Amino acid sequence: MAMNWLSALARGAEIPVFAVVGAQGLVPVEGLRHRPGLRLVDSPRHARVLLVAGAVDGAHKTELERLHAQIPTPRGTVWWQAPPLFQRGEAVAGDDPLPAIRAAAEADDPDQRPDVPPHPWQGMGPHGQGGRGMMGGNPYGRPMAMTADDIRDGLALDAYTARFGPFLPMWPPGLVLDMTLQGDVIVSATVVSPPIEQGRRGDAPALCAARMLRLMGIGPVAARMRGALMALPKGSGMRRRLATWLRGEAVAETPAPLSEALPGLEWAEAVLWLASFPPSRLRAAFLTKETA
Repeated sequence: MAMNWLSALARGAEIPVFAVVGAQGLVPVEGLRHRPGLRLVDSPRHARVLLVAGAVDGAHKTELERLHAQIPTPRGTVWWQAPPLFQRGEAVAGDDPLPAIRAAAEADDPDQRPDVPPHPWQGMGPHGQGGRGMMGGNPYGRPMAMTADDIRDGLALDAYTARFGPFLPMWPPGLVLDMTLQGDVIVSATVVSPPIEQGRRGDAPALCAARMLRLMGIGPVAARMRGALMALPKGSGMRRRLATWLRGEAVAETPAPLSEALPGLEWAEAVLWLASFPPSRLRAAFLTKETA
């Protein structure tokens, strides 16, 4: 009797879902945020189901498989209005993925990639540092942080270079950047691939404002207070753009190239700066400026 009760309770619980946003997938995923029966999570390690919403370019298949591998087993996959990139999970063409998500929560997908490091060992030293002595090198393909002068005050800090994207939940979907950071300060940024096309619906003021406020940790009621805008950095244009969206109006500003705009910003500020532009404006700017 006790086990039956626990099983019934488990079936009624919210299913944690990690959503990957593909082409035209941003609006449908936003519509799931208050859907009873599921809960969108910000890390695949907290998920039970991988939901791919909208077509994802085959060039991102490896990144998608690595995300899948981070979801604890047992796990399931749902392809919502998205051609499957690997042969697991259920494809859903309609507007309601919840039945498929419930079924996926009972599935047990095997790994899509071998359980080995993504890069071969390149170490020289006995402690895995990869270089000579205790510095330098690329152990497992990842460059070690090396000391460099801070771009703000000249203090010597470790600089770390890595690739970010394409499916970071706080990032424009599809955006991939090669960046160097010192602590949480961005030193340099280069666009590897632009955001994925989201269509005109992705630029809706209510959707853009909700995403930005969520990244700020501010609810819709508090957003109407002046303090919500004052929490944004002065002189960055973010206050103006958020205020425009909160009035229900479209933002028509075009962002500067990332290689110029992001260096010197802290990580959290950069995330909000990116979120303060409509998806179509970001994509168009990257395609015309960053790849020229």
